Amino acid sequence: MATKDEEKIIALGANAAYNLADINKTKPQYAALTPKYLTKVLEFKGLDSGIYRVNKVKEGDTPLDVLCSSEKKSNIIPQGFVEYEEKPREYRLANISTIINIHTPIEDVYSSPFDQAKEQLELAIESLRERQESQLINNDDYGLLKNIADKQRIQPVSASGAPTPDDLDELISKVWKDPSFFLAHPRAIAAFERECTKRGVPPVTANIAGGTFILWRGIPIIPTNKLLVDGVKEPKGKGGKTNILLVRTGEAKRGVIGLYQRNLKNEQGRGLAVRFRGIDDKGVASYLLSLYCSAAILADDAIAVLEDVEVGEYYDYE
Repeated sequence: MATKDEEKIIALGANAAYNLADINKTKPQYAALTPKYLTKVLEFKGLDSGIYRVNKVKEGDTPLDVLCSSEKKSNIIPQGFVEYEEKPREYRLANISTIINIHTPIEDVYSSPFDQAKEQLELAIESLRERQESQLINNDDYGLLKNIADKQRIQPVSASGAPTPDDLDELISKVWKDPSFFLAHPRAIAAFERECTKRGVPPVTANIAGGTFILWRGIPIIPTNKLLVDGVKEPKGKGGKTNILLVRTGEAKRGVIGLYQRNLKNEQGRGLAVRFRGIDDKGVASYLLSLYCSAAILADDAIAVLEDVEVGEYYDYE
């Protein structure tokens, strides 16, 4: 019979067994990533030169204005030409870049069952896409919020600032030519649903672009946390102010479109290039990721915003 000391030497401890066990493993879980529905429902146009010029007709008296006039005229055929803006706006693609470094011994030894380089690149690409969605909305130059015409900005009708069905109807009156989708923070969508519940008009749902969304007047309400609440993606308090957008997308509809550079070297997706930069003397492999993007509003009535929306209004339902 073995002594107690011998039993301790022979017995396999739980910690040692755990280290040797072939347990199930998951891919890296990155909680900050979102579905990025905006880039799925927004129409994009590829550019060859990195510049997109939006030519618009100059406002003023033209033969078309005369033809459309309700005043009675003599049988004189109007003449002239339709004048264009002399200095149309040009949109230049912005660049979002990052560098990923990976020690080659790590890649060599720890790439089973998941390739370390591949996982690092996928997470970096998703992070760039997150940044792209934020820039499409909030960029100081081409961001949608910064470029909405003053006549397309409205305020909530309720004193509390909560988003009501009347507010969304007012947005539709601003973008009435074939509107494509509303865009709102999840907290704003929840606030709108509470207002609908209060009035007994719960919205229906539909499956679009791989997600389930509520509809108002047949128009989907797309969630994004890039429409910030009090300047942050994830507010901690119950209340806060945000915005709700209504967008018409598509170049043929004179709507809002996303822009990207096409035919890139080492292209790994829409407007995205991944370049291997080599391995240094310390065995560190380096990759450069570059994403080129922008957005253009082709007509003022392609987008409208409901500003100063309060997301913290709650009710006691009977």
